Amino acid sequence: MFLLPSSSRRSEWRSDKTIDTKAKIANVLPVLERRHVELLPLVTAFQNTEDAVKDLKEVEALLQSAEEDEQMVELLTEEQAQIEKRIDGLRNELLQSLIPSDVHDTNDVILEVVAGRTTGGDICQQFTREVFDMYQSFSSYKNWEFELLNYTPAEYGGLHHAAARISGDTVYKHLKYEGGTHRVQRIPEIGLSSRMERIHTGTMTVIVLPQPSKIDISIDPKELRIDTFRSKGAGGQSVNTTDSAVRITHIPTGMTAECQQSRSQLQNRDTAMRVLRARIYQQMLEQEGEQRHSARRLQVGTRSQSERIRSYNFSQNRVTDHRTGYMSRDIKEFLRGGEALDELIAELMAHADREALLQLLEHGGPTGEGKARGARTLDS
Repeated sequence: MFLLPSSSRRSEWRSDKTIDTKAKIANVLPVLERRHVELLPLVTAFQNTEDAVKDLKEVEALLQSAEEDEQMVELLTEEQAQIEKRIDGLRNELLQSLIPSDVHDTNDVILEVVAGRTTGGDICQQFTREVFDMYQSFSSYKNWEFELLNYTPAEYGGLHHAAARISGDTVYKHLKYEGGTHRVQRIPEIGLSSRMERIHTGTMTVIVLPQPSKIDISIDPKELRIDTFRSKGAGGQSVNTTDSAVRITHIPTGMTAECQQSRSQLQNRDTAMRVLRARIYQQMLEQEGEQRHSARRLQVGTRSQSERIRSYNFSQNRVTDHRTGYMSRDIKEFLRGGEALDELIAELMAHADREALLQLLEHGGPTGEGKARGARTLDS
């Protein structure tokens, strides 16, 4: 015999169902709100363009009916030119709104430079120092904060490795295309090759990692191995008599980060931890999509000359970016990290936007990975 549930039981079911529905709505609302914020610039740009086109049609209609009034025709023609110029700007704005943005564009970055391991010797180390100085100067030019995290000098004024945290307005947006292999061609300043004016070729690597917040990534302290050792200067001479240098290893991934910049072990540990967090965060980003290439692997590569993104030829006083064809004929000015580098970066960003827009038109929709894919297009 089938018994109907009591009225109180039915009331509980309805209450549970209501709570479940409210919970689902609560989960969906933030997604809808974010989507609304994402689409609002596109809708606004489209509406403004439509309004401008209507204004243009009205002016054109008035022009046809005012052919005999020269003064009116002159005024309307001037207004027509202004509206057409405004429409061009609005259409460009509309295209920019269509291009999917990179969610990390506003992030600060950890920027690392590493001298080439197999080619160039002292040439690589000297050039690594010059490139690192260039980015420090560029940070000053853009009014960004440049915080030195690690600096391992080499002999003859060169640099083995260095890392810095750069913070400011849209730092990652500007620097994300700088990651990769940079090639240098120059005559050494000393030695037999210098006397014979023999050109040497070397490479160094720039690595740009978006800086995560504590919300983005959480690391279990149990998964870390922390080693301390004495700081060493160039030539192996000790610059610190205490074990203040710190190396942190993330056991699950095998990733390491070390710092010997400060005489304080706690400060070195904090710095190494920030670099390690950025590297682990980069790995997490790389694993988000199956088809997404490893950004760090693309940047580091094998440090061979075939993977270069830019060449610096001192003998010919020329800097060439191999992704856009950009060329500067004043290498010293370029290495000052001012207007010349800013101009190249602006060209790289515009090129990435064009590639992203073409991809959008070809596939009929966003890739889901934002303009971060544009960086790979530049390297392809």
